[in-house]
Amino acid sequence: MTRNKDVTQSKDLTGSYDVVVVGGGAAGLSAALVLGRSRLRTLVVDAGEPRNAPSDHMQGYLTRDGMSPAEFLALGREEVARYGVELVRDRAVDVARGEDFAVRLAGGDTVHARRLIVTTGLRDELPAVEGVAERFGRDVLHCPFCHGWEVRDERFGVLATSPLSVHQALMVSGWSDDVTLFLHTVAESELSDDDLRRLAAAGVKVVPGEVAGLRVEDDRLTGVRLADGTAHDRTVLFVAPRAVPQTGLMEQLGAELQETPFGAYPVVDPTGRTTVPGVWTAGNALGFAEQVVHAASGGYRAAAAIVGDLIMSGLDAALTD
Repeated sequence: MTRNKDVTQSKDLTGSYDVVVVGGGAAGLSAALVLGRSRLRTLVVDAGEPRNAPSDHMQGYLTRDGMSPAEFLALGREEVARYGVELVRDRAVDVARGEDFAVRLAGGDTVHARRLIVTTGLRDELPAVEGVAERFGRDVLHCPFCHGWEVRDERFGVLATSPLSVHQALMVSGWSDDVTLFLHTVAESELSDDDLRRLAAAGVKVVPGEVAGLRVEDDRLTGVRLADGTAHDRTVLFVAPRAVPQTGLMEQLGAELQETPFGAYPVVDPTGRTTVPGVWTAGNALGFAEQVVHAASGGYRAAAAIVGDLIMSGLDAALTD
């Protein structure tokens, strides 16, 4: 086990690490904090593309409620650096497993590690409707737990991209009594009788027809425009992005994945250990619905498990010498 004493933030990557953390979001930095405090030589490889970058604030994280995601990560990087964790802005493009893990970076370096934590998260693929991508994270939203309080009692729209959007419309009705479900690419016949009964009970209005774009005035959403030319006044639009898990490294390592309605994610144990020996994961790399607070908790659990794994494997090796 390599002992860390000095605080460093090296751009000259040399030697081997006890642990390489791929991904510098909440999960990766939380893991790095535990690893650094455990005196393990740790490198965080961060491509700088957090999932929540479009949002000006994050909510529901006790003592950090309302903080900007950028500020949260900046503070996290400062904290882990105090414990000698190294950080590099780069992208892991390839990984191979031999006696250790060899991680090749886009910048040309190859780093080696005894254990690996992959916290590469996922990418949100937004519906191809004019104006949605430009306003995502502002008044085009996806999560009522993240943004519902801030837009409470406004005129909500929900853009349906599958019958699962009914669930989203029912959920957001907890934050507003004025909710319209725009069926968009979903046919009315795809909604079950139970769907229709619940929507009616929640007071959700159902509007058939494809959505062509958004109406924006003075940099604020004011309505939703249908392909037939009709418009509906709305000040908030909820969408359901298609989750695209960033599983390239896991696939290279041969990790077992499981299919879910929101993409394929690694099979893990309660600590985030994957089916590849020596590899853990946390955050949105293991599931669609992981919020920042969940990601930080998962990173902590994975790191603690790795610390124990390295200590015990070292003792076992010593006993066989």
